Amino acid sequence: MDAETEQIIEKTVRGILEKSDMDEMTEFKIRKQASEVLDLDLSKPPYKALVKRVVQSFLEEQNQKEQQQQEVEEDENPKIGDAQDQEYDDNGDLVICRLSSKRKVTLQEFRGKSLVSIREFYSKDGKEIPTTKGISLTEEQWAVFKKNVPAIENAISKMESRI
Repeated sequence: MDAETEQIIEKTVRGILEKSDMDEMTEFKIRKQASEVLDLDLSKPPYKALVKRVVQSFLEEQNQKEQQQQEVEEDENPKIGDAQDQEYDDNGDLVICRLSSKRKVTLQEFRGKSLVSIREFYSKDGKEIPTTKGISLTEEQWAVFKKNVPAIENAISKMESRI
């Protein structure tokens, strides 16, 4: 295949990719569309390999763009829930993240055991004071909870789909 044909195929495939819904598109569908546009059988091995390379290159570029965009957005808009850079609360507990203005996840030591605490706080005299509203999990309990997060997410999805 000559360089000009290769450039034409690449341009055509990229054009199709840019206009396509990537959740619905497959390499086969792209190759079929490009074959129709170019009136050329792209299922032959050298053409098929070229289309595959172009698709992979395009997808890698899209992923890089998305990652860069996410990094820019994260830098511009720090979110509640993002991990903090070693922030400690008024009790000396490590703040893992803030779930809202009144709720946070902390790692604390209590009677020689490490606990993951998800708790509501209130302000008094400029200090954040923990309330009884919340839960503290031992390492073992946290491991069980973490293992079951996919089941929880699945149940939530099923519930939401019924609404």
